[in-house]
Amino acid sequence: MKRPTGTPKRTGRSPVAEKRSISKPSATGKSGVKRHKSRPPRRGNAVLRAISGTIGLIWRVVWGSIWRLAMVMALIIGGASLYYYSGLPEPEDLFDARARGSVTMLDREGRVFAWRGETFGTVTSDRIAPVLREAVIATEDRRFYGHLGVSPRGIAGAIRINLAEGRGPLEGNGGSTITQQVAKLLCLGDSFDPIRWKNEAEFEADCRTSSLWRKVKEVPFAFALEAKYSKDDILNIYMNRSYLGAGARGFEAASQRYFNKPATDVTPAEAAMLAGLLKAPSYFAPTADLQRSQDRAGVILGLMRDQGYLTEQELASAKANPAVLSKAAAERAGGYFADWVMESGPGFLTSETTEDVTIKTTFDQGIQRAAERALQRVFAEKVNDGSKAEAAVVVMSADGAVRAMVGGRDTTVNGAFNRATQAKRQTGSSFKPFVYAAALDAGYSPSDLVQDGPLTIRIPGSKPWSPQNYTRKFYGQVPLTSALKNSLNTATIRLQEAVGRDAVRRVAYDFGIVSNLTTSPSLGLGASEATLLELTGAYAGIRNGGTSVAPYGLVELSIKGDDQPLMGQLGGMGQRVISQRAAGQLIYMMQQVIDSGTGTRARLGSRPAAGKTGTTSSYRDAWFVGFTEQYVTGVWMGYDDNTPLKGVTGGGLPAEIWQAVMSEIHDGLPELPLSTVSPDGSGIIVSEGTSTPKVVTSGSADDPLAAALAGVMNSVDGERRAPQGGGRVITAPTEVQGGAPRTPGSSNSVSSDDALSQVLNGILGGN
Repeated sequence: MKRPTGTPKRTGRSPVAEKRSISKPSATGKSGVKRHKSRPPRRGNAVLRAISGTIGLIWRVVWGSIWRLAMVMALIIGGASLYYYSGLPEPEDLFDARARGSVTMLDREGRVFAWRGETFGTVTSDRIAPVLREAVIATEDRRFYGHLGVSPRGIAGAIRINLAEGRGPLEGNGGSTITQQVAKLLCLGDSFDPIRWKNEAEFEADCRTSSLWRKVKEVPFAFALEAKYSKDDILNIYMNRSYLGAGARGFEAASQRYFNKPATDVTPAEAAMLAGLLKAPSYFAPTADLQRSQDRAGVILGLMRDQGYLTEQELASAKANPAVLSKAAAERAGGYFADWVMESGPGFLTSETTEDVTIKTTFDQGIQRAAERALQRVFAEKVNDGSKAEAAVVVMSADGAVRAMVGGRDTTVNGAFNRATQAKRQTGSSFKPFVYAAALDAGYSPSDLVQDGPLTIRIPGSKPWSPQNYTRKFYGQVPLTSALKNSLNTATIRLQEAVGRDAVRRVAYDFGIVSNLTTSPSLGLGASEATLLELTGAYAGIRNGGTSVAPYGLVELSIKGDDQPLMGQLGGMGQRVISQRAAGQLIYMMQQVIDSGTGTRARLGSRPAAGKTGTTSSYRDAWFVGFTEQYVTGVWMGYDDNTPLKGVTGGGLPAEIWQAVMSEIHDGLPELPLSTVSPDGSGIIVSEGTSTPKVVTSGSADDPLAAALAGVMNSVDGERRAPQGGGRVITAPTEVQGGAPRTPGSSNSVSSDDALSQVLNGILGGN
């Protein structure tokens, strides 16, 4: 077949072109299909490739877990913060953290001398001294205004410091912001539950405990606080709720407690001292150790300078003039007295009050300081160093108003054992005046005679009892005055048995010895126990003319801010116990104790004074209680463990302590005679010279009744002061003289004035 000639018409690609267009097979395959350029072959160790792959996989898993966990934690924290946020009240409602109120005590002149409970005073950041706010921020959280409630930087820095100092990461410095500390102060929103917690102290201790879980819980609470309140609100809560030692809650209360000024007026040195308390309030409290508190304040001042709150000149001035305590805070007078007032008042208004209470008291700071100085001086001069012997002192007015109280040698403590009010000890011979009071009230005279000699009393169911005198000597027939001033035991017991133990017990009880009085013959020698406050109050009853008193310290109690008091005076004058004439005679006899008897070491020069020594038979207790016209003072000395005193009697160191105290508190006072005015104003019973008490008129010279009574009484006393004393000889019913024992109150000579004496006792005594 003939091939066609000419140029053929191309309707498609030329077969030759098709062939030419086919690429050569690639080096990696025979197929003519075009392939992507392949990766170069892997080179290296397969193990390393496996490790690298594993690390990459782990990282992808970990990173995925981290961001997922972070998202979950953010949701949890956000939800917890929202929950806490919904329960937060107005900031003002969180200022006062106290479950109980406070008690502020004022002395007789209206000055604050003691506090009990936690005092509180509201303060806000806009009304506080700027330097105090700056001191707090510089000390606790210098980035306070720049964070959102939590400072990771601060926490990391605190952990680093703790580890560097060998502590655990959460021990010591916490790195908490002020907001986190507020969260802790608020107990993360929890409130006291009496079913869960034994007491509030245990609840608060748990709130302050640092743990990892509590730190975690603080974070959402802190965020809630930051979302709910302004920075100033948070700072206000912090500065009002923080405990700053010595019972002060908040900076206003602390400023008043330590410096007696509001927080608006503090100096840089005082602000630094207050801010320094936040770390350890009780340890750094200036009332505990002023020098330690000042050293801590110096550190705070340095921080304030470093952060630009103080200039170099201000820093130098503050360090040159460190903060010091106010006079009231420095003296800390009246701790024992304040404790006694708290115990004597109603609990719901004192120790358990939920309100802030103010109590006006009988306390005299000047007398208290004088008593403390005198006690310390005698111990320094007369007692061996290292001696464990203790002492207590009570000073009161004749109406029972307690002016000072020393419950032990350490006068700076609060809440300590008070030996003036809590220690019941045998009274020894200081009880004897009540035996003589019963006798005088029954009609006996100071010049009546009583036998001082060997005496044995047979007690049913017990061995015979034979009292002895301290001197181991007997003095025959002696006047009652001599028997008391020389503290003769057998004469006193004979008088007691003549008068009757029941009469003695009644007089002692009515005068205020409310302890369990024994019914045995040893009653008259002070075998029963009493507190120093009881015994001093009983002597005050003698001093004021035979009318009992109830010792008291509380004059008026009111709620803070109220004009009207809730309650008035607790205690004071009570019922008449013995006639005024008998009291006057007893005062005279007790004056002889100091003038020429066992209590001569208590002499106050020319100032009239009366009192009585007391020493227990085993020398475990030594007493001296006495009075002048102005004050009644009691002194006790002994050991807490009842160890016998060595060479100490009531007429020794206790009398010297009494003399030192009374000399101090009478400095500048007039020398007044001991006297009492009868209720009807008809006469004054006066102790003068060496005579027995006599009645003289104190009213108008035209008062015939007063003049007649004075004349009769003076003539009667004159008859009794005949040669040999002229008094009756008192015979105790334990002594049989030709028949049955005589009845109480009998004598072997009958005086014609017995009836008249009884009548006059009734008239003058108001009985």
